[in-house]
Amino acid sequence: MSEEILPDIFRVEIPLPKNPLKAVNSYFIKNKNRNLIIDTGMKHQLCIDAMDNAIKKHNIDLNKTDFFITHLHADHMGLVKYLSTKSSIIYFNKPDENILKNDHFFDRMAEFAYISGFDRESIKQAFKDHPGTKYSPKTYPDFKIIEEDYVISIGNYNLRCVETPGHTNGHTCLFESEKKLIFSGDHILGSITPNISLWSLDENPLNDYFKSLEKIKKLNIELVLPGHRQVFKDCNKRINQLLDHHEKRLDEVLTIIKQGEKTPFETAQSMSWDLSYKSWDLFPVMQKWFATSEAFAHLKHLEYLKKIKRTIRNSTIFYYF
Repeated sequence: MSEEILPDIFRVEIPLPKNPLKAVNSYFIKNKNRNLIIDTGMKHQLCIDAMDNAIKKHNIDLNKTDFFITHLHADHMGLVKYLSTKSSIIYFNKPDENILKNDHFFDRMAEFAYISGFDRESIKQAFKDHPGTKYSPKTYPDFKIIEEDYVISIGNYNLRCVETPGHTNGHTCLFESEKKLIFSGDHILGSITPNISLWSLDENPLNDYFKSLEKIKKLNIELVLPGHRQVFKDCNKRINQLLDHHEKRLDEVLTIIKQGEKTPFETAQSMSWDLSYKSWDLFPVMQKWFATSEAFAHLKHLEYLKKIKRTIRNSTIFYYF
């Protein structure tokens, strides 16, 4: 499925099989000299077929096409090596590149899951199911590293890079001030809430996310082109909804910890989740992984606010009031 959003800007839905997100939006910006593709889909045959069909339908010459990747997740960059050519420029951010270059990152993730309360067997299963290990390329092409305010000009569009850490350390949006639009990746989604996960005790991704949302509120935006689901308007209204959602989440987590000390895994088990499973025990291990990492992010922020405390016992983290 594809649609023209504005002259020469097309939203292409790339299906995500067996994934609650259902699809990722890839954006084609066409120009007679160079094209730009924003995000790509996973390295999965259904994604490849959908992308190949869209490229053929829109008559995209990959030898005249550059790529912008909003962040490191497989559903956004899994096909970049497959699609890029020797002449392609691939715009990407430094913090996420550092993670991709870290050969021990997944080992660190596994250890972090363990100290959050996961058992070792569940961690092994989670790694088998993790889209980052299943649907990412084994190696990556060279990136053109971009930073805040770097401008990518394609036809009538001048796209300014806006660093928005939170969903990932280096997540970056593209803002077009004259057209008052933003390609928001997974920073701002219209009908679902971006996952904010903690993978290091040295970080506070939820606080980063709050700051990034406030940063975007200061821009004059009339149209949001997100990484998933439909394009939407009234950006600041949606930002306020996201801020309110996380404030309620923080209150929920604080109430849980007031009832007695808990690991991040136990905290997630007690939280409410907008999923179709009737109980926590029925959650697939991958969903438990994402839920626990999001609970951990909220716990870390509450600790940052000095509302709860943390201790480590038998290599496991516990939070208490």
